[in-house]
Amino acid sequence: MDDDESNGTGQLVSTETKIAAVFVALGVVLWYGSAAVTESQPVRFAILLGVGVIAPTVINELRG
Repeated sequence: MDDDESNGTGQLVSTETKIAAVFVALGVVLWYGSAAVTESQPVRFAILLGVGVIAPTVINELRG
């Protein structure tokens, strides 16, 4: 038995990866949705970057 299996950490996908994937998907949805509200490319890019990259990074760093 591997060390990962014995201590229960033998996950295929880590929690950090799951969090990042959810926020990336949410960022893309909000990016497309923001097209109905604004035509400003910098605003849309800020939404994509903020939700899809910065938010999951901050959450994962705060988790530990």
